[in-house]
Amino acid sequence: MESSDKVVETVIVGNYVEMETEGKGKDVKSKISKFFWHGGSTYDAWFSCASNQVAQVLLTLPYSFSQLGMVSGILFQLFYGIMGSWTAYLISILYVEYRTRKEREKVDFRNHVIQWFEVLDGLLGKHWRNVGLAFNCTFLLFGSVIQLIACASNIYYINDNLDKRTWTYIFGACCATTVFIPSFHNYRIWSFLGLLMTTYTAWYLTVASLLHGQVEGVKHSGPTKLVLYFTGATNILYTFGGHAVTVEIMHAMWKPQKFKAIYLLATIYVLTLTLPSAAAVYWAFGDLLLNHSNAFSLLPRSPFRDMAVILMLIHQFITFGFACTPLYFVWEKAIGMHECKSLCKRAAARLPVVVPIWFLAIIFPFFGPINSTVGSLLVSFTVYIIPALAYIFTFKSAAARENAVEQPPKFVGRWVGSFVINVFVVIWVLIVGFGFGGWASMVNFIHQIDTFGLFTKCYQCPPPQQFPPPLNATAPSPAPANLTLPHHGGIHKP
Repeated sequence: MESSDKVVETVIVGNYVEMETEGKGKDVKSKISKFFWHGGSTYDAWFSCASNQVAQVLLTLPYSFSQLGMVSGILFQLFYGIMGSWTAYLISILYVEYRTRKEREKVDFRNHVIQWFEVLDGLLGKHWRNVGLAFNCTFLLFGSVIQLIACASNIYYINDNLDKRTWTYIFGACCATTVFIPSFHNYRIWSFLGLLMTTYTAWYLTVASLLHGQVEGVKHSGPTKLVLYFTGATNILYTFGGHAVTVEIMHAMWKPQKFKAIYLLATIYVLTLTLPSAAAVYWAFGDLLLNHSNAFSLLPRSPFRDMAVILMLIHQFITFGFACTPLYFVWEKAIGMHECKSLCKRAAARLPVVVPIWFLAIIFPFFGPINSTVGSLLVSFTVYIIPALAYIFTFKSAAARENAVEQPPKFVGRWVGSFVINVFVVIWVLIVGFGFGGWASMVNFIHQIDTFGLFTKCYQCPPPQQFPPPLNATAPSPAPANLTLPHHGGIHKP
């Protein structure tokens, strides 16, 4: 077999064995395939992390600023950016620890993608595995749902001949084609293009808002209500909690132990996109954003805006794949298809995963509020609390700390400092993110259901145009009983 000829390279990081499975082909076809399709470098990981992290949240951050106010919006982005980078670092350390231990036992991962729940299982046992699997899969499921909702919300600003629910049907079918992308090795060109797309969109939002200027009578009254404040804060928690796929991205690297600083560097770049765009849009439109969770809805139509919408649509397809691919892996393992060599068979086996995502996007099309809800109830545990606790319990014994593959850096205070930081992360996210954030997000989410109903055809679309009254009318005609309610993205103000 060809796989027996692959080189096993030993990397000096404890007893960590890096199994590099890169092909040796030198023909033109192999070189082209490697350049566009078969990535595993630190640069690929950086592009994947940065591209996956910002996604459609870029369009909802101005909405969060209107809920939080300018100062809180900026501070929460910086705070959660640092906290998210720290827990991504913890996940990378636990992955390397798990893989090192398994490779000492001669376990071969050439045809197996390691996932977060397997890391928890190997280090802490089946109960941790079950909790991690439940939270991670549910988060990724709704993360994929959010991408479909975002697709429908964005395309509507270019073509409103179809309602958003119909667009969700169409994009659900389009996004189902991600079943043909085998793994994160194969996102090289997509993650590179995805980051270019979000970079363009972020700077379009910034420049277009500054050129538009402030609307007449603009008000920046936020924060005004606790419900709005914690909803906005939780959306930012969600923004920098995109590393539910960190383990899969690491596993796609030729040298995963180099991942440690990649997420921090990706976050720094993402902040150069999110801070100027959210601040500029909020400066221009102020409290109007409370009723417009998608920033595109307030900017005048132009070729530049249409280009931004199209690029974000393509990027949402890419991000759908990022969120859904780990779910594909879990499903493949459950039905015994994960090590199947046939791409077509694996793609067919993956299709049932797309159906519930499609269905949920049609039930809950609440672009913006759903981000905060997912952030508070799922991201808080998946991305922050579970990794911090797992790190503490993995290295709680002196023997485990002494034999750890990676020692904590000196600047955080070694083991004592890292444990203190983890306890702070757990307490903060449990109280502020899950507690207050969960309360606020659920109140807002239930409000959307009460206002628009489930399966709403066109969330936050303008009300239908009314014909002018007859010339001889002496009083305005009463509005028809089935007139669409005004669409609001936030809580009604008294």
